[in-house]
Amino acid sequence: MSTSQECPQGRDLPYDVFSRGCPSRATLEHVTGRWGALTLGALSHGSFRFNELRRRVDGVSEKMLAQTLHALERDGLVHREAQPTNPPRVDYELTELGRGTARRLVALIEYLEGSMDEVLAARERYDAARTPAGRSATA
Repeated sequence: MSTSQECPQGRDLPYDVFSRGCPSRATLEHVTGRWGALTLGALSHGSFRFNELRRRVDGVSEKMLAQTLHALERDGLVHREAQPTNPPRVDYELTELGRGTARRLVALIEYLEGSMDEVLAARERYDAARTPAGRSATA
């Protein structure tokens, strides 16, 4: 499989996430999907056991967290360390690549959290402009 066929070079990079067949697109999906982004953000604070991570990423199911961790581990962003104890202990932490990715992702998360007043005001303006007079936006 030739990288140039799979990932046309529109820029000075060997991969092009905008190209359908480029493997970078799948990694971007793993990182920026809801559970991937939240998992990387949580792991940016250190190592977690599975259930600790599941509690930290509120709302994720056990199945989705396991799938997310598997994808991030496969992409080289997360390291899984199984301890030979009874009961077994498994810890998850970011790799060097994962730390670099999480650092950028956390900056985006913090920016969005700090901009939520503007986002909520924009939503209100948008909804008000598209709601017929006398009708509730939630109706």
